[in-house]
Amino acid sequence: MELGLYTFADMQPDGTSGGAENAHQRMTNLLEEIKLADELGLDVFGVGEHHREDYAISSPAVVLGAAAAITKNIKLTSAVTVLSSDDPVRVFQQFATVDLLSGGRAELMAGRGSFIESYPLFGYDLNDYDELFKEKLELLLKLNETEKLTWSGKHRPSFKDRGVYPRPLQEKLPIWLAAGGTPASAVRAGTLNLPLALAIIGGNPEHFVPFVELYRSSAAKAGHDPAKLQLSINSHVYVADNSQQAADELYPSYSAMMNKVGKDRGWPPLSRQHFEHSRSVKGALAVGSPQEVIDKILYEHELFGNTRFLAQMSLGNMPHQKVLRSIELFGTKVAPAVRKQLIKSPNQRSIKNETII
Repeated sequence: MELGLYTFADMQPDGTSGGAENAHQRMTNLLEEIKLADELGLDVFGVGEHHREDYAISSPAVVLGAAAAITKNIKLTSAVTVLSSDDPVRVFQQFATVDLLSGGRAELMAGRGSFIESYPLFGYDLNDYDELFKEKLELLLKLNETEKLTWSGKHRPSFKDRGVYPRPLQEKLPIWLAAGGTPASAVRAGTLNLPLALAIIGGNPEHFVPFVELYRSSAAKAGHDPAKLQLSINSHVYVADNSQQAADELYPSYSAMMNKVGKDRGWPPLSRQHFEHSRSVKGALAVGSPQEVIDKILYEHELFGNTRFLAQMSLGNMPHQKVLRSIELFGTKVAPAVRKQLIKSPNQRSIKNETII
């Protein structure tokens, strides 16, 4: 199983026009995080796309291009690219360029986005939410298959027998479908035989088992081999030297972030009690000591048989040095132990005093 990180590059807004000192520092910190992940031997680093003042990244490909120049081995992916409000031709060209810069390490996750700011910003109607994604994903996948093509659609100008360049160094760009648990997304990914990245940031992971089963059954129904599907579980993660330290360090920034988002979406405020429940043995948060995070990853692997796990770190306005320490512990303690356990006994896990085979 591949192990990696992803971030939205959360930041404190500057609150002024010009200067953007906080955003500049956040970008500097982000590149340090990516470089460290590469040096620690992690497999993947992903950066999200948002168009809000509290996130630093609106153009994942630009950031990944910078990361390509300072890393050697780690795969570089968006997490996600908001394809519905972008141009698939430009997306393909940008990530093909990242692939060339990185020596064949680029990937992208295509999604509809967890926020809606990009739709009015780029002149799209939210009433076309699903139709936009369906049509643009179709074009992106065709661009990945062939150098020249003819295209006619509703939401993008048509073109005839045109080549799209540059081409990636890899034979094809790995294109993942990102989802948050909507059944239609599972069906779409399975039917198209696409790798699926499932974000589990709340509730109990076991509740997503039917979603993953639907993904695999949809692939089988379409004539694909479910055993060959790639599945990534993406979760909120923070690692410290001990459990109490992890909880105490993360909770203030995490609750502030979740409550800000929740205010827009009608969620109840996140209490410390709810936070603690979420990081319990079967909760969605992987927050704690290295061993607790190891156990959580192995528990989810038992549930889903996933081929990748991505940890979203730098949650809220966490101090940079604490984020680096969390990444260090993830790379030096968590990742080696998870890899060793999966090689030794891939169908077994141990949580505290409980062993399930």
